[in-house]
Amino acid sequence: MQVARKLSGGIDAFIDLVGRALSWLALLLALVMGANVLLRYGFSLGWIWAQELEWHILVPICLIGMSYALRHGEHVRVDVLFQSFSPRTKHAVDIAAAVLGMLLSIIVIKLSIHYVLQSWTSNEGSPNPGGIDHRYIIKSLIPIGFALLFVQSVSEAIKSYDAFRGAGR
Repeated sequence: MQVARKLSGGIDAFIDLVGRALSWLALLLALVMGANVLLRYGFSLGWIWAQELEWHILVPICLIGMSYALRHGEHVRVDVLFQSFSPRTKHAVDIAAAVLGMLLSIIVIKLSIHYVLQSWTSNEGSPNPGGIDHRYIIKSLIPIGFALLFVQSVSEAIKSYDAFRGAGR
């Protein structure tokens, strides 16, 4: 179990590092959105690429940020039910949720690989004139984001299993 704890700690540290680095994109997104609104409504100026840039910044925040949210317990949970559970039941639910998270991640990664490869092969860009090219780079974040979610789910399963064993004593 000691090796599993070390693995979990390493995963948690890595996800924290990635999450902290990614958090700067939230500031960038706010600045881009603010500038777009100011230019559009204040000066009647707007560009397709500037609007698409908002989505290109939002995608990594969501896809990579979901593993960071899971790491810090900020994911969606039915707390009304969960709060009434015993500690052992809570850990069992967390183990089941982690396993389901791993399964979901594997399914999404498997289904998205062909989609991403097709986008890379066709050198997919924006369908809009004046939009951002290289859309395949953003699509590549789908399997990457779910791979991070998978490894964080592994970490959560290890911690929950360890806590489950300790709660039964």
